[in-house]
Amino acid sequence: MDLSIRHIEVFRAVMTAGSVTGAARLLFTSQPTVSRELARFEHLLGFRLFDREGGRLAPTAQGLALYDEVQRSYAGLERIVGAAQAIRRFDQGQLAITGLPVFAQTLLPAFAQALQALHPGVSLSIAAQESPLLEESLSGQRHDLGLSETELVPRGTQGSTLLAADMVCILPANHPLLHKPVLALADFHDQPFISLSGLDIYRQSLDAHFASAAVSRRLVVETSTAASVCAMVRQGLGLAIVNPLSALDEAGRGLEMRRLAVSVPFRVQLIRPEFRPASSLVDTAVELFREQAEAIRQRLAQRLTGTP
Repeated sequence: MDLSIRHIEVFRAVMTAGSVTGAARLLFTSQPTVSRELARFEHLLGFRLFDREGGRLAPTAQGLALYDEVQRSYAGLERIVGAAQAIRRFDQGQLAITGLPVFAQTLLPAFAQALQALHPGVSLSIAAQESPLLEESLSGQRHDLGLSETELVPRGTQGSTLLAADMVCILPANHPLLHKPVLALADFHDQPFISLSGLDIYRQSLDAHFASAAVSRRLVVETSTAASVCAMVRQGLGLAIVNPLSALDEAGRGLEMRRLAVSVPFRVQLIRPEFRPASSLVDTAVELFREQAEAIRQRLAQRLTGTP
């Protein structure tokens, strides 16, 4: 049969409106056009869809049976349209992000809040991983985005700097050194110090700076995470130097931040696997991350300068 979608549209409009005139209004066309298309449809089918009774149309049994099938087909089409709209709005989207644990504690909560506010239907999966599992996961294209501290991006990925800042000093509330806006290495001489573990790259860099300045600290606690360092400082066990994200997250809750006179760079790299399928949702996520990074830069500057 040489049927067309137009024939189905005309038949459905007549059934819905109950008349050729009403169907013409629904289809924004003329009554003769509807009558002609309906007659052509019946001819192609080989049976009557309507009985003509005094200028009115009454569906035949065959017409009613066909209308049931047409309605089921339109219901399926409406589901497809609805699914397409949901995809466009990201209502059914999924986003997989991996990164170092420090970012799961600092960067990602605010990012997740912004993403949910913009696209409530998006499902967000976050995997906190240390190196080398982080790099292996990104190279294996198992996540949409990654957050790393290293400038050397894993194979099969592209990286860009999301945030660049310096490590900062953290002190317990009411510590005597808080009157100084910037702490020199000499200010840490013989002070109780909370340190990251010996294998940490920032620990190694700080140890080299203190050794070069001939400054001796009293190492009272060594721990593996910046969050743990902050907790120790809050308890008044000593001073510390940590990444600005962790410091900013804890500032004002029993500890305070100060600049360090020596620059110890801290970088956050945003990693995007090259062979994951392209997605406008990932592009949106990248923009949100950059907005979050700019907000962090502003908050950090305010904290370190004492600006309200």
